[in-house]
Amino acid sequence: MTATTTLPAPIPLADGLVLRQAQPTDLDQIGALLADRMDAADALDHRLVVTDPDAGWSACAVVVDGDRVVATATLLDEDVRVGGVHLPAGQVELVATDREYEGRGLVRALMKWAHDRSAARGHVVQTMIGIPYFYRLFGYEYAIDVPPALTVRTPPPGDGTPALRPAQPSDVPAMAALQDAAQSRFDVTMPHSAACWRWLLAHEASNLWVLEQDDTVTAVGRTTPPDDEVLLAEAAARDETSARDLLRGVAALVPDSEVQVVHRAGTVTAAAWQEFLDHEPRKQAEQYYVRIPDTAALLDRLRPLLWHRLTTAGIDHTGRDIVISTFGAHYRIPVNADGLGEVVAGGAMQSPGVVGGAGVAPDYLPALLFGPHGIEGLTRVRPDVYAREEELFQALFPPLTADLLTYYLPY
Repeated sequence: MTATTTLPAPIPLADGLVLRQAQPTDLDQIGALLADRMDAADALDHRLVVTDPDAGWSACAVVVDGDRVVATATLLDEDVRVGGVHLPAGQVELVATDREYEGRGLVRALMKWAHDRSAARGHVVQTMIGIPYFYRLFGYEYAIDVPPALTVRTPPPGDGTPALRPAQPSDVPAMAALQDAAQSRFDVTMPHSAACWRWLLAHEASNLWVLEQDDTVTAVGRTTPPDDEVLLAEAAARDETSARDLLRGVAALVPDSEVQVVHRAGTVTAAAWQEFLDHEPRKQAEQYYVRIPDTAALLDRLRPLLWHRLTTAGIDHTGRDIVISTFGAHYRIPVNADGLGEVVAGGAMQSPGVVGGAGVAPDYLPALLFGPHGIEGLTRVRPDVYAREEELFQALFPPLTADLLTYYLPY
């Protein structure tokens, strides 16, 4: 007997439109829509996702008018790591609507589909890069700084041409190991999934390069296609010599173009390239979006980390609750002698300071849990972020460094 797969039920929308899971027969129409509204390379990226065994067609939804695809969105699985805690996450990509169908709420319907599917897959957070402000309409808030791109003033000196070559599938374990080493010094990380490595090797929006020494991969980097300027991102190296050779090799690929590099503070590449870069102040903020669908569920996943921070700070809060209020709701985390108890959600709490708690406006909760300011920094700039017991909450919610690797470069 042959097993069959039951597709989710289509969702009727206004004017006879229908939202449903994408199907193989939609492939050409989705590709044409993405190429028209975004970039021709996005059609290939979409095909790579929906034909991949780790993602497949269930990762994509479409809105159709009869047989015509008029809008689409894709949800990717991610793994956000905070202090050793793994948070299953979702990332929405490849969102597009036919020009004739704009203004009908189709993106809103697709985002709801993506969030419902994300919840069904056990994701406790969503992160993305996207149009400024637009995705705040769907519950996302800016939280994590995008690292700056710095201009290379002069390539590192050296003789000969570095052994730089396009990455191959067999290089993935070495590339992943180099990235793991680079990300180990950050508090918040998101590595490439195994599927994403496959897509990056095949897509056209960026190029993966590796540097070899004695048949060993010693550095990896990802560049944008050659143009008037080239960006070198996600660079990781075994040592500073390899890092300098990587930069020198990329510069040699595009001798007539300006090269910029993404600065991953505190890493081997950052140290090796320090003297060759123009360290100008950033002119405009750039941040990743984060959405928290269920605060209690996320705090519950973070309990081991919060307990570690509490004990590391030497704070004894045994027998009391950690109280966090988002004003329209509040969350109590019991502190036991051997760890934190399960999170208990409650109703509105306008004055958490009365019970020794912290107040955090809900739109600043992502920045508190994942961002670079911590509760102390946010308190300085937001009247609706504060804590009565400063030592306790500064230990629980310190400033965090972050390094996210995404399918599309946020530049």
